[in-house]
Formats: sequence, structure tokens, C-alpha cells
Amino acid sequence: MSTDDTDTLTPLRERIDAIDREILDLLNRRARLAQQIGEHKHRLGLPVFRPERELAVVRKVQQANPGPLHAASLASVWTEIMSACRALEGVQRVAYLGPEGTYSEQAARRFFGSSCEFVACADLDEVFHSQLSGSTSHAVVPLENSTEGAVSRTLDLLLSQPAQLCGEISLPIHHNLLRLRDGVDGLRAVLAHPQALSQCRKWLDTHLPGVERRAVSSNAEAARLAAGDDTLGAIAGEHAATLYGLRLAATHIQDEVGNCTRFVVLGAETPGRSGRDRTSLILAVPNVAGAVVSMLRPLAEHGVSMSRFESRPARSGAWEYMFYVDIEGHAGDPNVAAALEALRAHCAFFKNLGSYPIRQD
Repeated sequence: MSTDDTDTLTPLRERIDAIDREILDLLNRRARLAQQIGEHKHRLGLPVFRPERELAVVRKVQQANPGPLHAASLASVWTEIMSACRALEGVQRVAYLGPEGTYSEQAARRFFGSSCEFVACADLDEVFHSQLSGSTSHAVVPLENSTEGAVSRTLDLLLSQPAQLCGEISLPIHHNLLRLRDGVDGLRAVLAHPQALSQCRKWLDTHLPGVERRAVSSNAEAARLAAGDDTLGAIAGEHAATLYGLRLAATHIQDEVGNCTRFVVLGAETPGRSGRDRTSLILAVPNVAGAVVSMLRPLAEHGVSMSRFESRPARSGAWEYMFYVDIEGHAGDPNVAAALEALRAHCAFFKNLGSYPIRQD
């Protein structure tokens, strides 16, 4: 670098350093105010984490943004700021489907920020138990994938356990082929969660037609195993590659470009209205003609939109199907409240999993 270049950059860097000191001062001033709010919450017995409030903060920042920073970048920055402020009141413990390096961990970190203690669980049953027993304050579980559909075990546990939802987050899924060295020569098997193998079927058929496909408990577990054998490949995200010291032998190998997974957050909070909310329900009706139509009629009558409707056989045998339904709006909205009251009257089984803010990073 020439002297002229240095002379040009030095004053700009000095200005950045000065701005950084201002930002640091402002962040600490914000943190002190957050501490005062935390003290009031503690006296009043209010929850530390308010998902609707934090999302409202992010939305306001994005709306006031003149650029050039992107809205998604601001969401990430403010999530970390609020996470750090929350940690001053006590570190949150958040359960997720492990091991380290899973998309579930990535979703949990994106939702709560890094200033938490993240607890890896061996299976979804353990994730639910961790939150419901109070071992962790929250849990993040996969609900549905845009390519493969609903996660059956999550649906079963939402039905059978007294879980409540307080948030959601959708995560773009970018699958990569990971291994100890570059290229695909010498691969004996490709390991991944069954859904990941399915989501990359066409790529594997084209590029690795004769290589064994082996299902394991998670993509992160696949990466862990591949880290010990250079004849094994793993389908996983870039975070798993960094965590287990693997190379990216091939990138973005998922068959669907828009592949994403929706995760829901389990917690004891009852989020207030944010202005853009979703309510999740599990319903069942008697096995008589027209029962499903009658069940859904209150939504139309009260102007409530339905964003998800999925049927699943009822294992108890008491009803033929359970229906997993997402509606737009909060249970505190007058029209939604009226629709829910009418729904309850039409249903043989009614479970409100909770209302929570819709998050779009």
C-alpha cells in the first residue's frame, strides 16, 4: 500500500474509531436503562423476555432505517443487543435438538441472540421435557419444512404435552456436502438426517449415484462422524463444517432453491398483541358429515384468515383426525376471540397452543 493510500485511509479509520466509541457509550447507556426496566419487572413479577416487545423494537429500527444497511442486518444487530441486555438480568437457557451444529441451534441463536446458554438435547422428546420441567426457560423445535412438510414428532408432542408457543422463526436451509478433503472421489457413504437426504435426492442421484446414503439422527451428527473418516461425507450447514473442521466438497446441493424450515419457540410467556400475530390450534370434530365445514365456518364469519391446515390421524381412536391449524391474528383481537369461542363450541377437542408475533428477518 502506498503512502498516498495510507494518508487517505487513516483519517477515515480515525473517524470510524471515534464513532465506535460513541456507539459503545450509547450501548452501555441503553443497557443501564434495560437494567432499570428489569428491576421493575422483577418487582412486578413480569417475565424478562417479551417477544412481542423485542420484535416491535426491531420493526421500528427497520422502519426508521435510511440505509445503506439492510433490514435483515439490522434485525441481527438488534437481536444481539437485546440478547446482551437480557443477559444482565440472568442468562437464559434455551434447549434445541442437538448435537452442536444443527439447524435447530442456528435457529435458536438467530431468535434469541448469542448471549444465552444453549442446551443440546438428544431428541425432540428431551427438548420438550427440558422446557416443560423448567430445566431451560425456552426451547426451539422444527415444525415444518417447505419441501418435506410437517415434523411428525413435533406435532405429536404439541398434542400430548402441555406446551405453549411464544414465537416462531423461519430459517433458509442451505445444504452442503462436507468431508475431510475437497472433492467427492473416494466417498463410501453420505450421512444425513432422513429429511436432508430426501431434500438432496436429485443432486445425489446425479453426482453420487453409486454411493450409499445413510440416515443418522441429525446433520450435525453426520458431520461429527464424517470428521473421523475421510471416506464419509455429511450433508449439513456451513456452521457444522466450521465446528467439526470439515471442507465444503459441494455447496447448496438441496433440490429446492427456496427450501426453508419453520421453527417454533416453546416458553411460558403469553405474548401480547404485536399487530402482526399468529395463533396455533389443534382441533378435532366428531366423525359426522359436514363436521369439518362447520368447524371452519366461524373463521370465515369473523373475517379470520387461515394460513395452515393439516390433518393427522388421531392415535387415540376417539376421533378420526386431529387438525393442526394456524390462523392470522392474536387471541386478544376481538374478531379472533369471537372466532375461537365459536370454534370451541363446534369442536370435540380444542387446544390453543398460543398466540405469538410473526417474525420476518
